[in-house]
Amino acid sequence: MTRIALLTGGSTAEREVAFAGAAQVVAALRGMGMDVSVIDSVHGFLSAEEETRVLLTAVGHRPPSEEELAVLREAELGPAIVDLPELRDADVAFLVIHGKQGEGGQLQAVLDLAHIPYTGSDVLGSALAMDKDVAKRLFRASGVPTPDWAVWPADRGAVAALGLPLIVKPSREGSTVGLSVVKSLADLEAAVNLARQYDDQVILERFLPGREFTVGILGERALAVGEILPSHEIFDYECKYTPGMCREVFPAQIDAGLTARIQELGLAAHRVLKLRDFSRVDFRLDKDGTPYCLEANTLPGMTRTSLFPQSAAAVGIDFARACEEIINLALRRTGFRNKVGA
Repeated sequence: MTRIALLTGGSTAEREVAFAGAAQVVAALRGMGMDVSVIDSVHGFLSAEEETRVLLTAVGHRPPSEEELAVLREAELGPAIVDLPELRDADVAFLVIHGKQGEGGQLQAVLDLAHIPYTGSDVLGSALAMDKDVAKRLFRASGVPTPDWAVWPADRGAVAALGLPLIVKPSREGSTVGLSVVKSLADLEAAVNLARQYDDQVILERFLPGREFTVGILGERALAVGEILPSHEIFDYECKYTPGMCREVFPAQIDAGLTARIQELGLAAHRVLKLRDFSRVDFRLDKDGTPYCLEANTLPGMTRTSLFPQSAAAVGIDFARACEEIINLALRRTGFRNKVGA
């Protein structure tokens, strides 16, 4: 029986998102007969009773407050997590954890040093994708179009060049936490201050008025392209995790040429950032209908409303099979012979 240590929780604004995804993954893995231990990177191994209490499939409409996050950060296990026998004895760690600590390479470095195999991208790929400024530089250098941007503090000329409206967001955060659409320069400072609550590096990005799309990557394969149709102007935290606040269409109702172009660019973004196993790459069209890459997600959400599972399902890969393939990709790197489903 394959032994899985599922790492989740964390002390970032995406803690609830991680728990909601973990609930889905745990059910799928146990349904395939795997031995799954659930570990919260803050509180450690979760008993069956604790799992029932925290692994909720629903996500709140708002991320945790800064005060709540400060308490969690104080309790974070950090490198001591590798001393947990449930992690040490596992065949592989399945990562369902988001934000800078989970996706920025820190956790991956700790696991590498302890020789514990894990799903998803390694230290380098995780760090490159998490830093939006670095990722966008790599996109542009490799020919993947991405909206113009500046790193705050930016001079008046740089802001004027981006135009209004513009996007203000933390450079190293996910789930659109701390993101604002600024339509007046009078609102810029407040938007920057909001973003700084989640990261000390803030990105200003040109707003593109067109349709929004996403594509999942599994192994070396681009999955279905989906269109995101949020109730709000942008695909924000509330729209992402509140049922009924967003409509997602998989596969997207677009012509074959645009589908192929988004899939091509999605794979290119995945490769230039040196990602592995799986990811999700987001796009938005400009006024002329040209797709621009917004970012790549190294550990995409796995909740019941998440986009990566929908992208996989649209090409005939159900949730359990997607989880199985992610595990097999990780096990293959270790030389583990008895792959799941083999």
